[in-house]
Amino acid sequence: MSDQMISASVIEAHNDKRRADLQSDYAALGAKLARGGVDIDALKAKVAAYGVAVPSWGVGTGGTRFARFPGAGEPRNIFDKIEDCAVIQQLTRATPAVSLHIPWDKVDDLAALKQRGEALGLGFDAMNSNTFQDQPGQAHSYKFGSLSHNDAATRRQAIEHNLECIEIGRALGSKALTVWIGDGSNFPGQSHFTRSFENYLDAMKAIYKGLPEDWRIFSEHKMFEPAFYSTVVQDWGTNYLIAQELGPKAYCLVDLGHHAPNVNIEMIVARLIQFKKLGGFHFNDSKYGDDDLDTGSVDPYRLYLVFNELVDAETRGAGDFSPAHMIDQSHNVTDPIESLMRSATEICRAYAQALLVDRKALDGYQADNDALMASETLKSGFRTDVEPILAMARLENGGAIDPIACFRESGYRAAVGAKRPAVSGGGGGIV
Repeated sequence: MSDQMISASVIEAHNDKRRADLQSDYAALGAKLARGGVDIDALKAKVAAYGVAVPSWGVGTGGTRFARFPGAGEPRNIFDKIEDCAVIQQLTRATPAVSLHIPWDKVDDLAALKQRGEALGLGFDAMNSNTFQDQPGQAHSYKFGSLSHNDAATRRQAIEHNLECIEIGRALGSKALTVWIGDGSNFPGQSHFTRSFENYLDAMKAIYKGLPEDWRIFSEHKMFEPAFYSTVVQDWGTNYLIAQELGPKAYCLVDLGHHAPNVNIEMIVARLIQFKKLGGFHFNDSKYGDDDLDTGSVDPYRLYLVFNELVDAETRGAGDFSPAHMIDQSHNVTDPIESLMRSATEICRAYAQALLVDRKALDGYQADNDALMASETLKSGFRTDVEPILAMARLENGGAIDPIACFRESGYRAAVGAKRPAVSGGGGGIV
């Protein structure tokens, strides 16, 4: 039995007020789905088994380049962070693991951190390295790059940091390393495109050699920011080349915000699945670029279309297909716990909706070039309100029928606000 951050009696009282209505809604949806040959209980079981990792940094208030406005009860350290993450898992039952960022989450006693995670019912997902900002006492600056830097000593420093992240992850039970760098240029002529990429590949090969046999390494592409003229790992094609160059333990990570507006992300996902290099996701949403907004808050249909490709691959047994799923967001005007709970729910929703697609019918319409009916068949899943399935899965797994409402009823934010020192506002920077 894991430690409970919110009293089980609070969750039970919350659920008791909503149980009868949920049972009625679930039965009605079950009857409707049965007419189409869908077993609602089988669908619910798949949703109940699904999990997405939450980012340790996501439970703190984020910010923009201009300002950050801290909220009450900001986590002071990684132990506070995983307690907040445990609340998300306790209420949603969909976030069983936490992804750490080093050195933000570095501690002297890794055994104590692992033990606390286990007590809270949490595992540790992919490790994230940080060579996009300088740390106190750092010998070489990353102002002009890290793994692609012109200076060999700076590149070596960045390599050693990533190898350290692997060792920390091994102690915690992680099985993957995510590498994102901010390397690039802001002016034409500032850097040599080919030479900087060669430096990056050489550095990544050194990190790859340090991977344990049962680990994977995820390279993450980003179109822009903080480098605005050119970025070393700028798109999925470059990302794919990296994974091919490094070897069979190297995969591409797709962040939904790291693309130009209107880019067909679901097609990118399909291509990476086809060529066995889809490593996983950082889920979020965007309107203009890398906005890091709550998942599904702007374009839920795009999220659904991504999951359509994932369910398609799962259904047809695509080879080397086991993508890691993680949320990566910045919460500037909302309670981070509430936003992460909502995002986890929206991800589960997209998965459940994609499971509803009649794939045999869709294949037939595609083969017959019936564009309208193919589109209608695909959209039918998105049109279905699967909330009763999500809520019943949470209820039966010990979570809350309405996680955000239950969180507010629990008084958790006020309680941690009283014991965690207030944080003053300050500089910008999405953290």
